[in-house]
Amino acid sequence: MFKKFLCLMAALVLVAACDTTGENGGAGSMNGANGGGVGHNGPVHPGTQEDLVVNVGDRVFFAFNESDLTPEARATLDRQSAWLKKYATVRVTVEGHCDERGTREYNLALGERRATAIKNYLVADGVKADRVKTISYGKERPAVLGSNEAAWAQNRRGVTVVTP
Repeated sequence: MFKKFLCLMAALVLVAACDTTGENGGAGSMNGANGGGVGHNGPVHPGTQEDLVVNVGDRVFFAFNESDLTPEARATLDRQSAWLKKYATVRVTVEGHCDERGTREYNLALGERRATAIKNYLVADGVKADRVKTISYGKERPAVLGSNEAAWAQNRRGVTVVTP
């Protein structure tokens, strides 16, 4: 009986040690509390991509066939703008992404409109334009594989990436 009890306790300790969800939605979350946060257990270096992801949120999402910013997207971009002002030497690239529907050419243009909308918002909020580049990947780099609304919603996004 004592041996079973010890095994049960060891299993509980192992399961508890594997929990990495934390307050940001965990490593498996594409849509954590901060719009793309990841599980994190160590120190975050200020002004890095990891800092942006964990403490601010690196992505915003768009409606189908749209490049207009939602209220949720604006809230994330307000945090990104404040973060960029705090780290005045950091440069970023805003990536525009689309879901798999539509032609390659159409999605490249839509991804560019999405990236530009994000850049324009950041610049209008006081971030210097020369610190923000844009690129469109269209449908070429999906975050989630699948041909359903759940996957498409995660792929219609703009991602802010710290440039080395």
